[in-house]
Amino acid sequence: MPQTTSLPGTTDRRLAALLTLLSENATIVISGARIAREIGVSRSTVWRWVERLRELGVRAKGQPHTGYFLEKVPDILTPDLVRRRLKGSLFGKRVYHFFKTDSTNRVAMELGYAGEPEGAVVLAEEQTAGRGRAGRSWHSERGAGLYVTLLLRPKLSPVQAPLLTMLAGLSAHSAVAAQSGVKAELKWPNDLLVNGKKLGGILTEMHAEPSAVRFVIVGMGINVNQEKFPGELGGIATSLRRETGRSQSRLEFLAKLLRQFESDYNRFLREGAAYVVERFELVSSFAHGRRVRVDTGTETYLGTTEGLSPEGLLMVKRDSGVRATVIAGDVSEMK
Repeated sequence: MPQTTSLPGTTDRRLAALLTLLSENATIVISGARIAREIGVSRSTVWRWVERLRELGVRAKGQPHTGYFLEKVPDILTPDLVRRRLKGSLFGKRVYHFFKTDSTNRVAMELGYAGEPEGAVVLAEEQTAGRGRAGRSWHSERGAGLYVTLLLRPKLSPVQAPLLTMLAGLSAHSAVAAQSGVKAELKWPNDLLVNGKKLGGILTEMHAEPSAVRFVIVGMGINVNQEKFPGELGGIATSLRRETGRSQSRLEFLAKLLRQFESDYNRFLREGAAYVVERFELVSSFAHGRRVRVDTGTETYLGTTEGLSPEGLLMVKRDSGVRATVIAGDVSEMK
């Protein structure tokens, strides 16, 4: 199905087709004439685009007069490859891919306001202004992590929309285990941790009226193949590669993640908040009995987690003995 919204910066479908053609014939020399014929451009354009792919880190070999081949199949999330692995899925129809953009959430918000249907997927190989919660930045190394945002149009009240953050965390938790065997910890409301280090995070934003959600975007950033992190992140972040000692296929992981999320999303729409809350409490050991510091922006206090409210809010018994409901703020574990 064709994309309905034109966005500047998206990967040219013919450039993506060139990459797909080379990937499917890896190590085989394909003539420039055949490539030009199959993707509908001139041979000189093929040469320019191969140079462009090289600049992006794709190990393409060859010359215009002999042909081209890939030394190694790149783990790039081109729309054609993504759609094939998500055939029949809600998220397998409209895929917007960027080699570089500021923020997949920003792009998805633009799509939402433009009337893009539910199920649009925005992917980036690299983000220059990736965002986390509370205005924090998200380090987005090129081709190493998964930077994806989904556009949803659920029939929910605005008060229910934050449950989608927890739902995405549950889906990511399952996909991480299925892909790599890594058992991540879920920290309320949106963090994936391994041995106390951050593996991934969720950022959900919505456009709503007082009584109805118009659309929700669910952004997920997961560290997949990073081998090292800059500066202070080196001590507080990790990746699937660092935890398993081997490279992981971002394409296969993305397919697992989106299929899992679609299944979880449909069940949430059928069964309501209880499905998310009960499953989160079951999966996350953080939800009960953890000593935490809560910073709401207006006050800071210490306490112990006591599960979730029916709406998915974190319950904390303050050291003063008073039970508090955390609606928003930073919750950090006390060692």
